[in-house]
This record gives sequence, structure tokens and C-alpha cells, in this order.
Amino acid sequence: MNRISKFNDLGLQTKLVIVYVVSMLLILILNLFIYGNINGILKKFDKIYDGNVKLNELSESLNQVQNNMTDYLNTKTTDSMDAYYKACQDYTKQIDNLSEVVSSDETLRLEKNIKEMSLEYLEQTNRAIEAKRGRNIEKYKLYSTNAKKIYGYILSYVDRLNNLRFANNSSNYKSLSVSLRYLEVVNTIVFIAVVMINIVIVGIILGNITKPLKSLAVVANEVASGNLEVEPLMVESKDEVGVVGSTFNHMIVSIKDNIEQLKESMDNERILKEKEFMMENSLKDAQLKYLQTQINPHFLFNTLNAGAQLAMMEGADRTYEYVQTVADFFRYNIKKNHDSVSLKEELNLVDNYIYILNVRFAGDIKYVSNIDEGLLGITVPSMILQPIIENSVNYGIRDIDWEGVISLSVYEKNNKAYISIEDNGVGISKEKIEKIMNSENLDDIRSESERDSNGIGLDNVIRRLKLYYNSDDVFDISSLGKNQGTKVLLKLPILKEEA
Repeated sequence: MNRISKFNDLGLQTKLVIVYVVSMLLILILNLFIYGNINGILKKFDKIYDGNVKLNELSESLNQVQNNMTDYLNTKTTDSMDAYYKACQDYTKQIDNLSEVVSSDETLRLEKNIKEMSLEYLEQTNRAIEAKRGRNIEKYKLYSTNAKKIYGYILSYVDRLNNLRFANNSSNYKSLSVSLRYLEVVNTIVFIAVVMINIVIVGIILGNITKPLKSLAVVANEVASGNLEVEPLMVESKDEVGVVGSTFNHMIVSIKDNIEQLKESMDNERILKEKEFMMENSLKDAQLKYLQTQINPHFLFNTLNAGAQLAMMEGADRTYEYVQTVADFFRYNIKKNHDSVSLKEELNLVDNYIYILNVRFAGDIKYVSNIDEGLLGITVPSMILQPIIENSVNYGIRDIDWEGVISLSVYEKNNKAYISIEDNGVGISKEKIEKIMNSENLDDIRSESERDSNGIGLDNVIRRLKLYYNSDDVFDISSLGKNQGTKVLLKLPILKEEA
């Protein structure tokens, strides 16, 4: 009962995963069982016919030896002698596999006799060949006659052994056929059992899900008809259905309380309306003040330029460089936010952004770039690199205990400009990567670590790239795991900037 209670407390997704895994394991075990048995039977079938195949090969090799010896004795050519020796080697290898054991088994006895006769046969053929080469006509005729006689004996023994094995194999084949039919029946029974078990398990799970839902539907209908005096639902599990049931019970209680509070507040309705009117006026006033505090963007970077000029006149070179860089940064954001730009301009913006950050954070960010200068003139959408660098800083290397490094590479491959932005920060999980690539719940991702931002997120960059190049394969993000850094790769078709 305790295990059943724990199972009921699991979430619906977890329950369904458990059912799926259990079902797959049962099917896997069944398939392994079937595969193991069938494989065993097939091996037995192979073993049954392996001996007959080897005997046929032995007969063919023996015929090759005899024919090549006869050809040499008749023609005495080098080709026929080479063919003879090759056939002897093949035949010797095959007879080496024959049994030499003295046994009461007739097949083993026949193998032993065939092997002994084969050795004698090869000895006689070799002598005949040597006698022929020495032009000793009397001896090579004698040896060839003896070899031919032994050759006939060997063939008869091989034929006898083959017939004997075939008779034994026929009996074994019948036995294996019966085993195969038995295995088929067993497999069918086991398969039906697995299916029935799965049906029972799924039925129990669905019953646990639908039963409280039916009860909820009945009570919900009562509440919809205006009857709030209903019995609370019996909640027996802590899964999603149980949560819905508990929430529904709380909702009924809350509705009752709200009705009581509404009745009590009817007399104060006029006062509430007056307060609401006052709150609306206050909200409008706050909105007006907020609008009044907005700074014109052009006024902002013009002011920064004035500050840069003042710093230059006063000899504050570092301050001048910093303020001028910030002004250039804002000017680019305002001027190029929706235009196409050259890759060189985008890279300059990245340089400015890194410079500003290192001034703000005492040079904690190490930036390394490797740029193919032949690609600096290509056209790209504006504001695609700085948001990625910003994301690497804010969510990758900002709070690490080691030196943060951002590497940017630009290279050409397959008529595309590849832009790689890689950091050595905390990395990113596969789940977040999938959400980023699918533009899902990106607000939730950012809210985990709220940082300064220019307002352009990765989802914006991804959407603009896909629309600009009319392709889905333009953006990729990867990470080897926790504290293994993150790599963003842009694959941009090369578009030359128009003059």
C-alpha cells in the first residue's frame, strides 16, 4: 500500500514515463528472449549442414589434386605442376580439420580413415610427380596407379560419411522443427501476456486519472448551477489531478468568502469608486512625469560628444576615449538599429562594447578575435553580434572565479561567413538551449539573472537572422556542460554590400 501511495503522489508525466519504460522493458525482454531462442536454433541448423558442406569442399579439393596430377603426368607443364601443388596445399588444410580420435562413433572413425588415406594418397601423388620429373616411367606409372586407387577409396569413404551425416541431420532437423514450433507457441503466449499486462497497467493509471476528474466534473456542474454548498472533493494523490482537486476545493471556499466580502462592501461602493478615480488620476500623473523624464537619444550622444570634447581640451585622454566610445556606441544603436550594415561596422561596435565593459569592470574581460579581413565588407543585419557578446558576459563570465575570456572568429566556409563567439563561462543546459532555439519562455530565462541590457535579446537576433536570410540554419548554440563555456555559431550566406 505504501508503494501504491508513493506512485499516486507522482506527477502524471512521471507516471506515463514509468508506464512507457516498463512497457518498453517488457517488450525488449520479450524480443531478447525470442532472438536468443531463434539464434540458438539457427546456430544448430548451421551446425547440421556445416559438416556436409565441408565434405563437399573436401571432395572438390581431392578432385583438383587428382586432375592436376593427371594433367602434369600427361603434359609436364609448369602451370599444371603449380596448380597441383596449390591443390595439395588446399587439400592438406582441409584434412587437418578431420578427427584423429579413436572412437566407437562411426562418423569419427570414417574421418580418421579418410585422413590417413589422404596422407598416403598425397605421398603417392608426390612420388608420381617426382618420378615424372626424373623421367622414371616405370615408377611414376606405379605411383599414379596407387594414387588413383586410393583416390577411389577416399571418394567412397567421403560419400559414405556424407550419407551418414545426412541421415543424422535429417533426424536433428525434425527435432529442431518441433522446437521451432514450440518456441513459436511460447512466444505467442508471452507476447499476449505482455500485452495484457500493459493493458492492465494502463487501465489502472487511466482509472486513477479519470476517476477524480469525473468527480470534479460532477461537483463543478453543481457549482455552475449556483450550489456552493457541495461536499469537498476527496483528494487521494498529489499529482496534477490531485492539485486541481485541491485548488478547486480552495476555490469554492474562496468564492464563498468573496461573496460574503462582496455583500459587506456594497455600502462602500461609492467610496471605492472615488478612490479608483483618484488612483487613475495619480497613475496618469505618474505616466506624464515618466514621459517628461525621457531623454532624447540624439541629445544623449550629442551631450556625450560635448563631454568628450571637454575632456580632450582638459587633457583627460582616457576620459575622452571612454566618453567618445560610449557616444559612438549609442550613435550606432540609434542609427543602425533596423538597417543592414557591413560586418566591419558590427565588429567595431563589439570592440567599443568590450572597451566600455573593461572600463566599467576594471579590465576583467579578456577579448580575443581572429578575423578573416576578406569578409569585412559583407552585408549583415545590424545589432546581431553585440547582443550575443552581452549575453556571454551577463550569463557566462560575469560571476565566475576565473579569468573570463571571449573569443570571436570570422572565417569563410562553403560560400558562407561563419562567425563563432565562444566564452569559458558557466555554460548552459540543453533545456535552455532548446528554449532559446525555439524562442520559448525566453523572458523566464532572462529573469534568472537580470542584467543591464540594450533591449535586444537572443530571440530577437535569431528571428531577424532567419527573416533576413530566409533560412532556419543560420544560428546555433552549444555547450559541453556546466563550467565548460558556451559557443554561438552564425552561418551567414555571403552578401556583398551594395556601393
